[in-house]
Amino acid sequence: MSLYLKYRPPTFEDIYGNENVVTVLQNLLKNDPPHAYLLHGPTGCGKTTIGRIIAQELECTGMDLKEVDSADFRGIDTIRAIRHQAQYKSIESPVRVWIIDECHKLTNDAQNALLKILEDTPSHVYFILCTTDPQKLLKTIRGRCSEFQVNPLADSELLNLLREVVRAEGEVLHKRVYDQICQDSLGHPRNALQILEQVLSVEPDQRLETAKKTAEETSQSIELCRALIRDDKWGSIAKILSGLQEQDPESIRRHVLGYCKSVLLKEANDQAGLIMENFIRPFYDSGFSGVLLACYSVTKGEVV
Repeated sequence: MSLYLKYRPPTFEDIYGNENVVTVLQNLLKNDPPHAYLLHGPTGCGKTTIGRIIAQELECTGMDLKEVDSADFRGIDTIRAIRHQAQYKSIESPVRVWIIDECHKLTNDAQNALLKILEDTPSHVYFILCTTDPQKLLKTIRGRCSEFQVNPLADSELLNLLREVVRAEGEVLHKRVYDQICQDSLGHPRNALQILEQVLSVEPDQRLETAKKTAEETSQSIELCRALIRDDKWGSIAKILSGLQEQDPESIRRHVLGYCKSVLLKEANDQAGLIMENFIRPFYDSGFSGVLLACYSVTKGEVV
């Protein structure tokens, strides 16, 4: 079993970071829990994990807990099937819960169909929507949900998580390896544990190099961050960008900002400052074109 799955938090108490989100959710679930939740934030920061814990707190298990990946099932037929099933009582639990991942990829018709059941949700049904791009959801859907921003972990939080997993695995890591993993995973616990898994599979003298190599393979945006910091020529950066066109622009933006933050906290770096200036504004409206322009402006030494 991968480390990310092996050490996935089973309860709210086991979650690292996002203390405000956890506290508010715990209070909501103790009293009169809302029937729709919207969890948004970068990939790999724990949205689905929190969704599963919410379902657990609602005492929903087994066949009554359904997960739908909207990246694969995004049409109106998917939502029609959910609306049909929601009419029936739960099988094993007091309630039924649907976790809808990547919900921003639902078609417009599917979103409108989802809105109808959010407006008139049966008392035994709960919905947990997870997305990296909440701006693509209908405003009326967002208005029907209790909304929570799930953020990447701070370096100190990520370091504590890594140390706990390393201890549990009976291993020891050098501080430079920890620092490398924290820098390259940029607060994303899933990325950090994926890198750590590869690091622990090799001999101690190979672990630092493995951490660097695995990070590059895990995320092309790491390669973009390094190319921008090195002030590579536009041709090299354009080649990297061509492989990032299917990735969420906001995730790329947060990745770049997090990387530059790590660089600046270590030492003064004018290039990192220039990059942050160009990536400080969200790309919700401009999408990948915004990423492209920001990168081009960096290579020209200008600010968009």
